[in-house]
Amino acid sequence: MLSPLSLFLYSFLILLRPTLSRPNDPPTVCIIGSGIGGSSVAHFLRRYSSDPFSIHIFERNGVVGGRMATVNVSGDIFEAGASVLHPKNFYALNYTQSLGLKFKTPSSSSSNSLSLGIWDGKKFAFKTLLVRSDLPFLDKIVSLANSLLMFLRYGFSLLRMETFVETTVDRFLKYYGSLESRPVFETVDGMLQWAGLYNLTTRTLQEELVDAQLSPLLIQELVTVITRINYGQSVFISGLAGAVSLAGSGGGLWAVEGGNWQMAAGLINRSDAALHLHEKIESISYLGDYYELNSTLGNSYTCDVAAVATPLDESNIQFTPQISIPKRKLQHTHATFVRGLLNPGYFGLDAVSEIPELVGTIEDPDLPFSSISVLKQHGEKDMTYKIFSRKPMADVLLDSIFSVRRETIRINWGAYPHYNAPEVFASFILDGRHLYYVNAFENAASTMETSAVAAENIARLILSRFFNQLPLTSANMSSDSDEQILHLDL
Repeated sequence: MLSPLSLFLYSFLILLRPTLSRPNDPPTVCIIGSGIGGSSVAHFLRRYSSDPFSIHIFERNGVVGGRMATVNVSGDIFEAGASVLHPKNFYALNYTQSLGLKFKTPSSSSSNSLSLGIWDGKKFAFKTLLVRSDLPFLDKIVSLANSLLMFLRYGFSLLRMETFVETTVDRFLKYYGSLESRPVFETVDGMLQWAGLYNLTTRTLQEELVDAQLSPLLIQELVTVITRINYGQSVFISGLAGAVSLAGSGGGLWAVEGGNWQMAAGLINRSDAALHLHEKIESISYLGDYYELNSTLGNSYTCDVAAVATPLDESNIQFTPQISIPKRKLQHTHATFVRGLLNPGYFGLDAVSEIPELVGTIEDPDLPFSSISVLKQHGEKDMTYKIFSRKPMADVLLDSIFSVRRETIRINWGAYPHYNAPEVFASFILDGRHLYYVNAFENAASTMETSAVAAENIARLILSRFFNQLPLTSANMSSDSDEQILHLDL
C-alpha cells in the first residue's frame, strides 16, 4: 500500500505530464503521421472550416514526409521513397503551385528517349536505342525510333494498354469534382464503387489485361517490368493497383525540386498545426468523451478526434478498446543507391555505354533485382544508380554487378501493401466514433495522390461527423512566406 507521501508524489508527477487542455478549450484533432496523408488531413480541415480547433501532428522520426524522403549520395540529393507524380495528380499539383515549390522532370522518369532494357537474367530480351545527346532534335528522333521499336514488338496491344489506363484515370478524376457532387464516404468500398473502380480490386491485373486483349508478350515483359519497378510485385496484383502502376510509367511525370517531402512540410506549416517530432504514439484509448494518446516520451495527450495516417500493418500501437482491421502484409522494397560504374560483363556486354539507362526485369525468382536505373551521370566512368530489389543487395552481389563502387546506401521501405485480389478493406472509421484511418485506402492503390484523396475524404468525415458542419467552399489556400524547415536528409 502506498504511503501518503508516495501518493502525493505520484499525483504531482501525473500533473506534470503534458496534456492538451480540456474541456472548455476548442476541440483538438490529433493526427499520427506527417506524410502526405497526415499533412493533407490537416490542410483540408483548415481549408474547409473556419471554426476554432487545434491540430497536433505526431511523427516518430525527426523529419516530416513519411515515405516521401530523400537520400544524400556524395552531396547529390535524390528521392529515396515516393519519387514521381502523374500530370493528373491534381492535389499534388495544387500543393506544389500554391506553396511556391518548383517542378522538375526526374531523370529516372519514363520516356521514349530513355533507353530501356528488359533483362531475363541471361540476356536483354528487348532493348531500345541508347543515344546520349544534348541536341533536342536528336532526342526527338531517338524517341520516335524507340516508339517504332516498341510498336514492332508489342503491336496494337500498346494502344489497348493505354486505353485501359486512361479509362481508369478518368474514373479516378471523379474524386476531384465539386464538393456538392461528391458524397462523404465512410468506407473504402463505397468510395470505390461510387467512382466505378471497385471491380478492379476484385480481379488481378493479369485478368484485366487479358480481357482487354493485351498480348501475352506485352504482359510478360513490359507490364511486368512496370509493376516490379512501381510496386515490387508481379502482374497478379489487383487490377486497380496495376492500372495505377501503369499510369505511373507514362509521360509527363514530375517531382518537386529539392524533394517531394516539401509538400508535407508546407501543408503542416500552413495548417497551423503543432508538430511533435521524435514522438511515437504507443497507445490510443477511448475514455468516454475523448481519446488519450500516450507516446514513447512518456507524454499523454487528450484529443477529441484521432486520425491515423500511417500504416498499421507493422505498427505496434495499442488500441483500447481493441480495433479490428483485415490482416495485410506490407511489400518491402529495398532501395540501394550506388555511386560507381556498372560492370558490362555482368550483362554480357563489352562496354558500359551499351547498358540501357533503365534495366527492368521479368518475373523470375532467381533474379536478384527488380530494376537498375541511372540517376545521374557525373562522368564517363562515374554515375549514380538506384536499384530496387525484394531482398537486400549483399556486397558480394553488388561487386559482381559493379566494377566500381565509391559509395553505397541501402534503405529498406515498408513501401506499400502486398496486393491480392480480391482486396478487403478496413473502414475509414476504426471504432464507430471519431478514430479515423487514412491508410485504409492503400489497399486500393498506394501513391502520394491516392493518400491525398483519402485524406480529403477523412477531413470531410471529421467535419461532418464531429463538427456537424458542411465543408466551406469559399476558403482559399494561401502560402506562408516564413515556412519553417522541417526536413533533414536520410
